[in-house]
Amino acid sequence: MDPVVVKRFAQLVLGWNVVTILLGALVRATHSGAGCGRSWPTCSGEILPELAGARAVEYVHRVASGIALVLVLGLAVLVWRRTARGEPIRRAAAWAGLAIIGEALIGAAIVFYEWVDADSSIARVVAVPLHLVNTFLLLAALTLVVWYAAGGQRLHGRGPVRRWLALGAWGLVAIAATGAVTALADTLFPKDSSGSVGAIHFLSDLRVVHPLLATTVVASAVIASRRARTPLLWRLLTLVMLGQLVLGVANIWLGTPVWLQLLHLLVADVIWVLYVWFAAQVLSSIHASSVEDDVGLRHTIPEHR
Repeated sequence: MDPVVVKRFAQLVLGWNVVTILLGALVRATHSGAGCGRSWPTCSGEILPELAGARAVEYVHRVASGIALVLVLGLAVLVWRRTARGEPIRRAAAWAGLAIIGEALIGAAIVFYEWVDADSSIARVVAVPLHLVNTFLLLAALTLVVWYAAGGQRLHGRGPVRRWLALGAWGLVAIAATGAVTALADTLFPKDSSGSVGAIHFLSDLRVVHPLLATTVVASAVIASRRARTPLLWRLLTLVMLGQLVLGVANIWLGTPVWLQLLHLLVADVIWVLYVWFAAQVLSSIHASSVEDDVGLRHTIPEHR
């Protein structure tokens, strides 16, 4: 297997899936989810329907999703055919394949059950964050495929460091899930010029969870950066997360314009990919013996430049 070819292909697949995620957010933000009716994977029963308005937006997203499915499965087949048994890149590629199938199934359920447009059912409130969590699994798996194809070593960290990294990952996933719920609330129950919401719905009350959780996690990252010896990538990641907080405030202040929602989601995806890469760096280079620092975190993290 030519690792350069696999790495470039994996990078392409990763980038394409980020674009597809943004298109999915555009569908939600523009109330275009019902553009193709209950038909899936066709659009209103047609492969090439007449495109206009919501149908055009939904159709473009479906085409992008279909291409993403083919690319991810193609990458998984390529990796499995060209690598030896037991190689960790195989496991990452397999997870990516399972995740993209999960994306398709969740998307199909959303269409068939009509959890789109103005629907504010409990089922949709569950499906939307579930969809995003599965998306994060897909991005993580693809990032690890790129990691291994680029010559990254097997991940073998154990003990407190791994637990802290897992805690950070769960924190980011929780932020993403609550962010999806907040975005849904902003779409279904937008605030007026005075900042009040006309309709009374439990989704509106859940808006506050996302910013509180995001602020807590970012504050923890900043404290860790200041009190522990951290590599360059972590400091970069912390800066990006601080910038994301600023974007979140601007999103609320400006009334959640679609373009800013998409930018906010894009930065969230970038943060997640960077975090997975950072975790891979740490877990591939950590030693069995670790050193406890003044915040109680036992670790040996090399300085990556």
